Amino acid sequence: MKPLAECRLYTFVDTAYLRGRAPETVARQLCDGGSDILQLRAKDKSPEEIRRMTEAILPVTNAAGVWLVINDHLPITAETGAPACHLGQEDFFDAGHMHVSELKTQNLKLKIGLSSHAPAQAQRAIAAGADYVAIGPVFATGTKPTAKPVTLEYVRWAAREVKVPWFAIGGINLENLDEVLAVGARRICVVSAILNAPDVAEACREFKARLGSATI
Repeated sequence: MKPLAECRLYTFVDTAYLRGRAPETVARQLCDGGSDILQLRAKDKSPEEIRRMTEAILPVTNAAGVWLVINDHLPITAETGAPACHLGQEDFFDAGHMHVSELKTQNLKLKIGLSSHAPAQAQRAIAAGADYVAIGPVFATGTKPTAKPVTLEYVRWAAREVKVPWFAIGGINLENLDEVLAVGARRICVVSAILNAPDVAEACREFKARLGSATI
């Protein structure tokens, strides 16, 4: 797997957008298209279902050298050997954690990403040792319809101030990608613009090609 700092395209197997497709099939398409990181997000599934999906996807991502990130479920991440877990601010700090090292006692190689929606949250995540930080939602997004967009100003701030790997997320598509790159983003997360595309792998390739025109 690439170092996180070299990863550009972060995609999702989000069960809200599968529409009957097998998670491992979509994972293979994302990997074939050049995804560097793939997150399993299954807000509507039980822990046991998420465990089964993780076990089905891991052989795909491992073979492709792609990071598999499990959203929210640290125990499943640990038990299945997935290399990374993503947590929201409330899942981490409100649970009483102060530093990500507290979650790595069984696996020092485990990577922990944290969400952020404002500069203070990003600074707190960095101080807590997050391996990467998500910056967003940049634009309004159906993935999280109640979340208020943080706008391009937050992305511009992150480009100046955040030194750990960070990914712009939220409503990013091929139509607004140039705006996101123009204010300094070099790594992006894409959900619906890829999962709703007629050809998932080809959509990944389009995003990856556009990202390749902007140097890290």
